[in-house]
Formats: sequence, C-alpha cells, structure tokens
Amino acid sequence: MSKTLATIVAAGLAGAVAAAHAADPAAVARGKYLFEASDCSGCHAGNGTSADPSGGLGLDTPFGTFRAPNITPDKRYGIGSWSQAEFQRALREGVGKHGEYLFPVFPYTSFTRLTDSDTADLYAYLMTLPPVAAPDKPHAAKAPFDWRPLLLGWRTLFFSEGVKAPDPTKSAEWNRGDYLVHAVGHCGECHTPRNALGAMKASMAFSGNVGGPDGQNAPNITSDVATGIGDWSVADIQNLLKTGMTPDSDLVGSGMKAVVRGTSKLTDADRHAMAVYIKSLPPIHVDPPPKPPAKK
Repeated sequence: MSKTLATIVAAGLAGAVAAAHAADPAAVARGKYLFEASDCSGCHAGNGTSADPSGGLGLDTPFGTFRAPNITPDKRYGIGSWSQAEFQRALREGVGKHGEYLFPVFPYTSFTRLTDSDTADLYAYLMTLPPVAAPDKPHAAKAPFDWRPLLLGWRTLFFSEGVKAPDPTKSAEWNRGDYLVHAVGHCGECHTPRNALGAMKASMAFSGNVGGPDGQNAPNITSDVATGIGDWSVADIQNLLKTGMTPDSDLVGSGMKAVVRGTSKLTDADRHAMAVYIKSLPPIHVDPPPKPPAKK
C-alpha cells in the first residue's frame, strides 16, 4: 500500500470512528452533561439568553472586549467542519482550526485538564445541535494584545498543557471534585486574581478576583473564615451549587447565576464531590472588595 493510499485509508477510518462516536446516544448524553456543567451557554449562548451556542457575547477585560464564537455545527460559521482532533486541540492546547493561538479569555488553561473521553463526548453532543449560520463577531482587543503571535510568550510563561493525574493520597470523591472544579467547571478562571498580563496567580488560587471580567467581583471561596467561606459546611456549598442560595438565604447574582444553571443539573454525587474539594481549599486571607458608594 502506498503512503498516500495509507493516509487516505487512515483518515477515512478516523472519520468513521468519529461519526460512530457522534451517533452514540450515551456519548451524546455525557457530552450534554459536560456542556451544562461547564456552563458553555454562559458565554456561547449569550449568558443563557438564547437557545443555541451561536456566539456573540462580549466579555470586557482590561485588554479589550472578546466575543464568544459560534460553536454550533454550522460548516461555514460554526465548528461543523472541525474534526474531533481539532476540537480537542482547541480545548487542550488553545490552538484553533488553522493553527492560530486562541486568546486565553477562552479558558483552555483549565480545559487542558479535560480527559480524551470527555472532549470526545463534548464534540459528539455539539455535533447534534442545530447548525446556526451566524458569523462570529470580531474581537475588539487593544493593541498590542490583538497580535496573536505575542501569545507564544504568554503561553511560555503561564500555560502548562496536559491532564493532571489523580492524587493517590486523596479519596476518589476528592479527586472527582478536583477534576470538576478545575477542568470542567473551570471555577478558578473567575475566582482567582490575575496578574498584570491576565494570567491567574496560582499562589492565590480561589481567593477571589476583584474587578474581574465585566467588572464583576468573584468572592474568595477558600476556607478562610474571615474573608472566605471557611464557616460553610460541605452541605452549604453543595446546596449553593444546586439552588444558588447561600447559608444566609441570599441568592447568588451576576455571572454566578449562569454557573448555577449548570451545576444545578449535576448529580448529587458530583455536586457533593465539588463541595468536598472546595471545602478542602487552604485558607487565603484577603482584603474584602471595596463597598460600592451609597446611593443618594
């Protein structure tokens, strides 16, 4: 068999395998579960205000406004022409279909930890959605942050690619929570402060982010009692993930409302695992965000 023919056969087999996987109802169901748990609609479907992930939501950052793309299977404007491998590369490596670096406002820094099977299931689910012929809206990034080649330096400094192995010293439940919080829910992307170049400060993980995207203040969710949620129980955290209600009977607002739309659809076991992991976060004491000025 010639090298060219072998390549064609291999490509055909890969396509057949991908098509078979996409048609697998169990894979599609798992992908839908992950799609909701990851709150993909929060950005790609206009913060949950539209019925499909056809993009368009603008996220304001210190580096400009970035708009979520169309991820329906439309072949011209969406990801209908993407292979499963290209989709996985975007999630795990932050590289687009044509080899371009993706802006890290897309949380590939967290999605890089997604397993092969989970990325395949997500792809299978997305390929079942109705295609929407909606072109992507252009980013409005500030110079020089709109120049993608500069991302090579950013990635060298701040991006570590790859799936994290489970911690053998921890329980299976803790490891499941770790995976759901970091890779699937990408909670740290909002709840961790950023440095001057927009990278998460690993030493301050989950300690809150004052003035984050769209100017929202994400609270400290470490176990610090004074400035975090150290006095919350595992049940309190689990209940918030299901209902959006805090132990003080307040309802979460802003972007967290969209997050709870996703976590409310998780199984009780997965919400409990997330709560167990979050409860284990080491305490980090931070200054509380400034109070808004009193209304006159």
